Amino acid sequence: MSKSELIIIVIGIITGTAARLITLCVDFRQVPTYPSALFNNVVQGFIAASLGAVAIPAVLAGDFAAVTFLTVAVQQFRDIRTAEMESLGNLEHTEYAKRGQAYIDGISKTFESRSYISLVTSFVSVLVMQLTGSGNILLLAAFGTVSGAVVMIALYRFTKGKMIGIICDIVPGKIEVKGSELYVDGIFVTNFLGTDLSRELMSSQGLAVVIKPRDEGSRMTLENAGQRQAVAFEAFRTLGVKQYNFVRRDIPSGKVILAFVPIERDMDKLIYVVSHTPILENSRKIKRIMKQ
Repeated sequence: MSKSELIIIVIGIITGTAARLITLCVDFRQVPTYPSALFNNVVQGFIAASLGAVAIPAVLAGDFAAVTFLTVAVQQFRDIRTAEMESLGNLEHTEYAKRGQAYIDGISKTFESRSYISLVTSFVSVLVMQLTGSGNILLLAAFGTVSGAVVMIALYRFTKGKMIGIICDIVPGKIEVKGSELYVDGIFVTNFLGTDLSRELMSSQGLAVVIKPRDEGSRMTLENAGQRQAVAFEAFRTLGVKQYNFVRRDIPSGKVILAFVPIERDMDKLIYVVSHTPILENSRKIKRIMKQ
């Protein structure tokens, strides 16, 4: 292997790993967790980038057997998705509110797709550098970096999902306690507030939001039980639940009510969390298809 080929492979690995780092987001959803799962994802991105980077030089060297490692990579990425599903599923009983199988499936698929982003980014970056045939290392690095960045941005935009705030309006809800019944913006939520303590807690410390779908397609997405469970999970986990949590779907209007007594009482954060909950693949309705 010549020096220029080694440099090309290294640049390809760097661009592919960088693509994984850029798409790696640790936010209020805490997926992946920090620091162990974060480190695992970085290593997985490095491995994926390495496999993509060596594919072109292996073909040019006539070592076609090496390219079969790409099929091994595909299986490895699928195993990672399966392992993530099992891990999150095993932890369900430890959460105050469950993510649900639909949300876990979406998270696992995201992890798998971002490994492919690393592989494809490094592969294209190396391919472009090989096609330029330049002997100038700086020029090679520039071509590889730019092409890798373009591919990474394109793939990330293609695979990035939408959020609840795009299809729904999230507004604060007015809590009213009438006897043992709880109402939010005049909508009946529950009649489980049978004790003085529960009524006092909900009245003085409770928070509620109303999620309003903007059209019929948005309402169908919000009607999905897995989608509502994902929204409730993020809200309850982020702010914590001191006591009592309710999720109510208003059938006539299609609105969804979230009401609970949080540990951290912050309405702005609650609205942010709900609006940034991802729309799950199995609940998303594509207008182009629905019109056919």
